[in-house]
Amino acid sequence: MAKQKTTHRQPAVPRPAYTKVVVSVALVLFLLGFFGLMIIQAGQLSKSMKEKVELIVEIADDTDAKAQQKLKEALESRPFVKPGSLAFTSKEEALKQMSQEFGEEVLRLELPNPLYDIYTFNVPAHYLATDSLKTIEAQLRKIKGVADVYFQDSLADRIALNLRSIVWALLVAGSLLIGFAAILIFSVIRLALNADRFLIKTQELVGATWEFITKPYLRHSLRNGLLSAFLALLALALVQWTLESQLPELRQIRSLPMLGVLATLVLVLGIGINWLSTYYTVRKYLRLRVDDLY
Repeated sequence: MAKQKTTHRQPAVPRPAYTKVVVSVALVLFLLGFFGLMIIQAGQLSKSMKEKVELIVEIADDTDAKAQQKLKEALESRPFVKPGSLAFTSKEEALKQMSQEFGEEVLRLELPNPLYDIYTFNVPAHYLATDSLKTIEAQLRKIKGVADVYFQDSLADRIALNLRSIVWALLVAGSLLIGFAAILIFSVIRLALNADRFLIKTQELVGATWEFITKPYLRHSLRNGLLSAFLALLALALVQWTLESQLPELRQIRSLPMLGVLATLVLVLGIGINWLSTYYTVRKYLRLRVDDLY
């Protein structure tokens, strides 16, 4: 029994090879995470752009103060009105703004004010599609006190179309990048284990089971994957901090849930690809004949 225990003792895997694996995998995960970070920033920026599309509700001239207050409450209760974006502009204020743009001559004409009191508001990003905006427009026209409704439909169409193209391009590029990352990590791990191919095969020849031989390498892969992911996330956090220091506007569109998803993805890929690559490589050497190892 003592002899069998000595035979089956698993030698330590060379540490220098695994140091290179940790650093190399961390670099690959960082590049993958950086691309994901750019996707998140682009997504948040596009959401911010979508929510800048403004709807204008003209209030009928015969609407008194009480009816106008009810109109305001009706608008605030609608799910398509972005909270905090509803604003009132009187026709006198609107005329002053027009005079600033077109000159004081507009006021000197002393003509009746042709403008309306208006409410303006932004819509949440998922209402940007033109069909949704036209549905909103139809609903608003039915509210008592509303004279007319306007929105920049051409701008909404253009933003929606451009963002759709960008999303598809990023999805394709992201899928390819994940594939390349998996191949690179697999190659790095295979090279690291190449030096142990004779040790792996020798253990099988002396009677050790495949599970016994594979288990220590899988433990190393889990630890190394976790360490690589940690290093990559640390670098990504530094990049995010630097970007927000240079561009404070990014803090306003930061999405902690999306950043959490990205961190989880980097962690899962770091551990998962390491584990699968190690498992496949060790089993590959176990399936080979001794002569094929040279």
